[in-house]
Amino acid sequence: MQGRLGPSGPVALITLPCAIFRAEVRYTPRLGFALTESQAVLGADRALQMLSVLRLPTAGHFDLTLTMPAGGGAGASSAALMALALAAGASAPEAITQAALAVEGATDPLMFPHPERLLWASRQGRILERMPAPPRFQVLGGFLGPGHRTDAGDDNFPDIADLVADWPAACASLPDLARLISESARRTLALRGPRDDPTEALAARHGAPGFVIAHTGSARGLIFPPGPLPDAAAPDLRAAGFSRITRFGAGGQVGAGGQVGAGG
Repeated sequence: MQGRLGPSGPVALITLPCAIFRAEVRYTPRLGFALTESQAVLGADRALQMLSVLRLPTAGHFDLTLTMPAGGGAGASSAALMALALAAGASAPEAITQAALAVEGATDPLMFPHPERLLWASRQGRILERMPAPPRFQVLGGFLGPGHRTDAGDDNFPDIADLVADWPAACASLPDLARLISESARRTLALRGPRDDPTEALAARHGAPGFVIAHTGSARGLIFPPGPLPDAAAPDLRAAGFSRITRFGAGGQVGAGGQVGAGG
């Protein structure tokens, strides 16, 4: 979920880690600086800025591979900066996160163990509250429509203070948690669009207890309990225009370890 904590409160989120989508940087020593990217997400200037903020050497060839699309709402930019820092020799999660914030103006808590258990102020780079572990569930989803990169100056998000207050108790029940996640998605879609988003209708059609969206970006998913999925769900998403159809687990112990991966 993502939104404001009160009408004038900070933008806050609880991320959804996905280990299938990740950033990897391979480093080769050499004179001078060189960056290659599997898709344009950083550019040399921002990469050099990240290394400079962390006071890391800039000499070498950095080869960045992303398995998620830029602007999809899966944390590609944050993950790329953090993977770059790790490849250059940084190790402290807090320092890497603050450096990414300095470069981007907003960041995801991807360097922290169990980021899905943090209420995170994305424009401030700090933990607002530690949350219980959500129950185990799975997501079937993909990307719908054009990407939209995060604008750190954009704070036009709905108030979710009431949903955040209900979150700890809802972590005891997947239906309750799915209801909160879905309501956060509805509020963002009502405020920011698109008004014709088909994700909620797809969730209802296939008996999913809820649905999730990237609040900036094109990632969308249906929330299901662990176990077999409806056979028609993936083809139905594809027919609705979803690309990169992906199934992954979340909640419980999934998402541990400070992995530089996706956060929706």
